[in-house]
Amino acid sequence: MMYKLSPSSLSLMKECPRCFWLTQHKIWKRPAGIFPSLPSGMDAILKTHFNKFMERGELPPELRKNGECKSMKLFDDHELLAIWRSNFKGIAYEDKGGNILRGAVDNILMKGKKLIVLDYKTRGYELKEDTADHYQDQLDIYNFLLRKKGYETEEYAFLLFYVPKEVTETGEVIFDTSLVKRKIDIKNAEKIFEKAIGLLNEKCPEKNCEWCEKVELS
Repeated sequence: MMYKLSPSSLSLMKECPRCFWLTQHKIWKRPAGIFPSLPSGMDAILKTHFNKFMERGELPPELRKNGECKSMKLFDDHELLAIWRSNFKGIAYEDKGGNILRGAVDNILMKGKKLIVLDYKTRGYELKEDTADHYQDQLDIYNFLLRKKGYETEEYAFLLFYVPKEVTETGEVIFDTSLVKRKIDIKNAEKIFEKAIGLLNEKCPEKNCEWCEKVELS
């Protein structure tokens, strides 16, 4: 059996291997919670915002003012970026067994010939010390996919956090931004993907969580 995986499905594996196994084998799927529409709306607006600066050959102010982005520019292949951003296409890698790993990036920066993953995050509260840690696997996987496609990437990636600061008298919401630089680990992404395929080719894990505890195998 061949499997199609993504950063979100691999995140489920980390949370509950049994839920992940049942979902990938199409036996049962964990019910989806209520997904807030604000992050999705912000994502679309931010992509439009960044596209305007890409067309001008400039960095947006939230990056331009940061010394970490010196000598960088936005990836300017609009058509290719549209594919890489698509949840239906994205950046895909197929292993020798026909298993597919696919991820959709928010944006890409360039420094010379090397690519740098830039991922947007909208939060309701100030960042904590470990906030960025929760996205490490995601960044590693995106870089793994880009390298599998033959692109050079830097040894780091960026998380750009948008946190609401205040509402003006005329109703506009002002956001603070924080750019967090993260060292990437390609081997981590490889291990996660290999672990997932190995787990899926074995029997269903016995240990369950509150979601899958009542699911029985026929």
